[in-house]
Amino acid sequence: MSVAPIDRRSDALIVTDVQLDFCTGGALAVRGGEEVIPPIHLLMPRFTQVVLTQDWHPPDHVSFASTHPGRRPYAMIDLPYGPQTLWPPHCVQGTPGAAFHPDLRAERARMIVRKGIHPQIDSYSTFFENDRRTPTGLAGALGELGIRRIFLTGLATDFCVFYSAVDARRLGLEVVLVEDACRAIDLRGSLAAALAEMRALGVSFTDSQRMAARE
Repeated sequence: MSVAPIDRRSDALIVTDVQLDFCTGGALAVRGGEEVIPPIHLLMPRFTQVVLTQDWHPPDHVSFASTHPGRRPYAMIDLPYGPQTLWPPHCVQGTPGAAFHPDLRAERARMIVRKGIHPQIDSYSTFFENDRRTPTGLAGALGELGIRRIFLTGLATDFCVFYSAVDARRLGLEVVLVEDACRAIDLRGSLAAALAEMRALGVSFTDSQRMAARE
């Protein structure tokens, strides 16, 4: 699917969770997580609206395996809002691991959206908590700015980026996945499933070099 050139008036760049705990050496490291930073930096100057998102969990968050005695990381449990993967504690509010990677040019952001702040519900999507109803506020902000299309980057392709794409399409936004500016966890085949579902929903795919070459 061809991707139209960037329109500064109606396009936004979403930089998802490029935090130390998701990069090499972090508590929930995504392989090559920090490799998304150069392509993100290539794109940032091309957008008027740049949004950073940040996992921001309380220390007793329901998604942490440590909150459930006897449960191990990456086990699945059922919660009132549906199935939940249990993760190692990560991105705890105010800790070094929750900070953006120091190489990321966070000063270029128009806004920062923190998610996963409620102890009893996780939040993958940048738009809604995992009950798919509780908003983060991003949809309203983008609406007020006149944004009609978002370019998704960051971590991880098959979780927070994927759920953001699904919710954005549900909200009527056009969505473009910048593949070289994302990295995946790939838990139990989650990457292939996420890519297939995004394609089925009409998400477009591109890369940062292709976008830069079109300008």
